[in-house]
Amino acid sequence: MNIVIVESPAKAKTINQYLGKDYKVIASYGHIKDLPNKEGLVIPEEDFLIKFKENTKNKKAVAAIKGSVSNGDTLWLATDADREGEAISWHIESMLNKANKLENVEVKRVTFNEITKSAIKEAFKNPKEIDLDLVDAYQARRALDYLFGFTLSPVLWQTLPRTKSAGRVQSVALKLLAEREIAIEAFKKEEYWTIETKLISNAGIEFIAELKVLAGKKLKKFDINTKTLADSAVKEIFESKLHVDSIEKKRTKRFPSKPFITSTLQQEASRKLGFSAKRTMSVAQNLYQGVDIKGESIGLITYMRTDSVSLSNSAISDCRKLILDRFGDKYLPETANIYKNKNSHAQEAHEAIRPTNPLIHPEDISDQLDYDQNRLYELIWKRTIASQMHNAEYDQVSTNINSLDDKIVLRASGSITVFDGFTKIYTEGIDDKKDEKEYDKTIPNVSKNEVITIVETNPLQHFTDPKPRFTEASLVKKLEELGIGRPSTYASIISRLQERGYMDYDKKRLIPTSRGRMLNAFLAAYFKHYIEDNFTADMEIRCDEIAKGKIQWKEVLKEWWLPFKTATDNTKSLRVKDVEEKIDNDLGPHFFPEISDGKNPRACPKCEDGKKNIRYGKNGGFIACSNYPECKYSAQLVVGGNDTSSNNDIIKLGLNDEGLDITIRTGRYGPYIQLGEKVNAENPKRVPIPKNIDIKNITLEQAKEYLLLPRNIGSHPETGKMITAAIGRFGPYVKHEKTFASIPKNEDVYEIGINRAVDLIVNKQLKPVSKYRRFAQKKYKKSSPN
Repeated sequence: MNIVIVESPAKAKTINQYLGKDYKVIASYGHIKDLPNKEGLVIPEEDFLIKFKENTKNKKAVAAIKGSVSNGDTLWLATDADREGEAISWHIESMLNKANKLENVEVKRVTFNEITKSAIKEAFKNPKEIDLDLVDAYQARRALDYLFGFTLSPVLWQTLPRTKSAGRVQSVALKLLAEREIAIEAFKKEEYWTIETKLISNAGIEFIAELKVLAGKKLKKFDINTKTLADSAVKEIFESKLHVDSIEKKRTKRFPSKPFITSTLQQEASRKLGFSAKRTMSVAQNLYQGVDIKGESIGLITYMRTDSVSLSNSAISDCRKLILDRFGDKYLPETANIYKNKNSHAQEAHEAIRPTNPLIHPEDISDQLDYDQNRLYELIWKRTIASQMHNAEYDQVSTNINSLDDKIVLRASGSITVFDGFTKIYTEGIDDKKDEKEYDKTIPNVSKNEVITIVETNPLQHFTDPKPRFTEASLVKKLEELGIGRPSTYASIISRLQERGYMDYDKKRLIPTSRGRMLNAFLAAYFKHYIEDNFTADMEIRCDEIAKGKIQWKEVLKEWWLPFKTATDNTKSLRVKDVEEKIDNDLGPHFFPEISDGKNPRACPKCEDGKKNIRYGKNGGFIACSNYPECKYSAQLVVGGNDTSSNNDIIKLGLNDEGLDITIRTGRYGPYIQLGEKVNAENPKRVPIPKNIDIKNITLEQAKEYLLLPRNIGSHPETGKMITAAIGRFGPYVKHEKTFASIPKNEDVYEIGINRAVDLIVNKQLKPVSKYRRFAQKKYKKSSPN
């Protein structure tokens, strides 16, 4: 008998139908052995002995595997073709060998990049052995992460109580978030002005030009930095006679984006679909393992953990055929577009993420997939097809409009699409609007020396902005640029930071919590070397070299372990007070900056002689008076330390369009926004402020947005009843009749659409009620008078 082992039952079902009745495909349900959350399982003193334990969740799967293998069988280990998959196969073989189940059993390892009939058949024709170098790379990474966490955690529990743990790679990601937050808080905005002039050509067509030269001098960004200077520039323009001095036209090309790798898929799914990295990988896993299409389980995409941008010859051929059939030969390049990785450490074992059959159009299977699967498959399909299409072409036009003495120069720039090329079906998203390039901004045809008439001139005031907080997409991109993490780890890095309470979301932006900031400050003070970008990236490279058989995995661990162990030993005598003092010294100059009036920035606003200090409490970092408990002043950990959310002061933001006061107040369940005051026993409108939002940063316009809630999203397709979105005590949610469903933290309560809302409502209704909730419901019904 042929026994085939894969990771998941969905994958088993798909493969089984391709192999036929002579094969029995069994799922291991992931790792059968792992390192549970328990001390003493990696022992450096015994040459880094790793005591892998059987995964208690997989007992049934292990029993099924043992019970299926018998004398004379052929065992096919068909787990994923990466370190994790190789380790699963290795553990299965060692487990069966230890149980004496492999006597007269031939063991073969097979890997494939896609779950299609042809790929499976080809893989089984070309079996190989388990790659022990990949297994060693897995063991090295697993031991590194385990020792980092279990060696550092006791120090954290002792010095920062209730801090759950610190991960080797997650700590670097947290450092990026914390450093960005400090840069934002310390940012000093600068004023600058631009001058836009509305002009009209001889043909009577209006267009906009921007001032570039004033008084014969080319303007730099901050040359006009006051209203006085801006008004003076406007006056000079109006007093000038303008003509067209030069016209420059240039043909430019825009190239298609490369096919998806893991990181770019996560980035685009975040930008365009609002998916978290974790959600993206979950949906991609379903599409890879197999989806029921008209009664047959079909793997729709190739393996989703890859950093290769290459496509197989057959995939390219299918893409080119589809482009020719659907769009015509002008959209098909003469030769195929071939992509290569810039990253020298990219692993080329897989293809890029693509449809297994590019000829399956998203519309053909839309009724067979769920909402998330549809959108992700369409994204992958469009990106893949676009990667093989012709470049887009534009005519860029720049026209200089000068004064007669050439002391004033205005410039009008625009572009005209000559050929849309790949943009006919796909363009890559952006993280920030300032990165957006303008296309199809047209300017009229004018002639050299043509006299141009001024319609109006507008001075526009601007202020510089700090770099924005990271989104999931931009954080993954940054980690990839730094060489930190690998395709299989990006999603878990972000989700673990949130699960541990070190990071939260603010309108899809990632913000470190006060607990996360205290942890980062602690690590920066005592373990700076181990959270440096270069150090962590170098460890990733070392693991890659282990996978290639270039270095021994235990040698890498030895080089890292002794200095790290020494660093942790040096912190064992620390106590909470020591760490508070160290963090206060390090971060004090940032949180309590010098005040222009010369007053002491640390002076307690409540008592006369107290000093504001950074302290650590059950909810993370906060600011308190040095005279505690005599003085009970406290505030959130914000720059200046004058936050008022810890008392019942009313923060007045302004008036709404009807002249009602909009205020921030603090109640039993935390801060909220209130519109107006109580009139004739009628309570005013109140909207809770989400826990992750700093009330000091809320503007009047943001408060007005909050007061728009609850908002009507649309009617439920089955009941016709309205679905609404709002923010409650436990965060944002959607509501339909008596069903409340939480909106994930990375999705915006103001932007969520009807399709996504219905999806959340349906999933909530399908979710089984816990036994505790059933008990509570029964108890409520019994006590109800009705």
